Amino acid sequence: MKVSPALVPQYLRTFSCIGPNCEDTCCKGWTVSIDETTFIKYKRVRDPVLTRLFEKHIQRVRSNRSPDNFGKIKMDREGLCPFLSEDKWCKVQLQLGEDFLSDTCATYPRAIHKVNGVLERSATLSCPEVARLALLRPEPMEFDLLEEPEDTRQAARLVLNAADPSNAAKPAKYFWELRVFTIQVLQNRTYALADRLLWLGLFYRKADELARTGQADGIPALIGSYLHWMEQGDLHEHLNAIPAQSPIQMKLLKELVDIRFSLGISSQRYLQCLAECLHGLQYTAEEPVENIAARYEKAYAHFYAPFMEEHGYILENYLVNFVFKNLFPCSGRPSLFDDYVLMVLHYALIKMHLIGMAAFHQGLTPDLTVRLIQSFSRTVEHNQIYLRRIEGLLKDNGYATLPYMAILIRN
Repeated sequence: MKVSPALVPQYLRTFSCIGPNCEDTCCKGWTVSIDETTFIKYKRVRDPVLTRLFEKHIQRVRSNRSPDNFGKIKMDREGLCPFLSEDKWCKVQLQLGEDFLSDTCATYPRAIHKVNGVLERSATLSCPEVARLALLRPEPMEFDLLEEPEDTRQAARLVLNAADPSNAAKPAKYFWELRVFTIQVLQNRTYALADRLLWLGLFYRKADELARTGQADGIPALIGSYLHWMEQGDLHEHLNAIPAQSPIQMKLLKELVDIRFSLGISSQRYLQCLAECLHGLQYTAEEPVENIAARYEKAYAHFYAPFMEEHGYILENYLVNFVFKNLFPCSGRPSLFDDYVLMVLHYALIKMHLIGMAAFHQGLTPDLTVRLIQSFSRTVEHNQIYLRRIEGLLKDNGYATLPYMAILIRN
């Protein structure tokens, strides 16, 4: 079998599905696409039990049909996949083998991209087992370049070629340098994680300015300057001058939660986390936001900050995985800073949820933190409609700026 190079985070090398032992299930609450090849396979199956299930629950997509999105699975009334066995294994895989899984089911929770001709494999943290493996290692996340068998069914979702002539005058030309710089900053534990994020904000605002004025070739020199300043410790005093404004954070939390509820939430694990957060902060529609903010600040100081002093690597690992999995900062958004805003928004929402949960539990544990991040990832990161809505909210209200990102980052 032909092999090719693949860049893989080390946590993924030890991952395997734990099936019935999983606290959540990837077979509930999703819209599962069936590719055309698998759809045809199902039509040819002669197993009497599976054939009836295929006829009842596999539907052809009526509009915007494509080879990758040719059909879909019709879930049952509880949102469960009808092919899920009582002991939480897939009936299709059990009876017909892995080759009969759709591309969607065969790939999840992996994310596959191709950068400069090299495959990159990572994984979404919406899988509890992946979340544990990726988040709970205290050492900085590392990546290995491996030789792996080519799997034609698991095609790259995103492809980026920095050397393409179309990128000659764009920041994407320096994608690799930008990615390495970003991860290097995120893993510099000389600074608090909030300060690392703010430093990246200062950098990406300047990098965007270079790109807008046709000076993208100045990005490598800019990277060198910022790394030098960071090594010299020149940013501590500047960053410490940025104030925290908890009432604004609480206002944004309410707006974002309201939007997500309007779209529906299927993850019971996330609903439990959200309920604990709101209850811990005594958050109600009638309560003045200043009172909620005062409880938020108290929970931060008494419970969240002490936990993160020892376990800050969890959020660091989350951000590094976010950068790698999403081809940050060249994911296809209009600007580098737009990618930065989206990353900060994910971080800020996770942090705000955890602070509320810390108030509820009178402290945090690694397990609680993983539960929130996993269920948050499932609820937020897999919903493109929600992501577009919150990006629109930020831009329409003038929030997509570095000063506002600083407010979300700092406590």
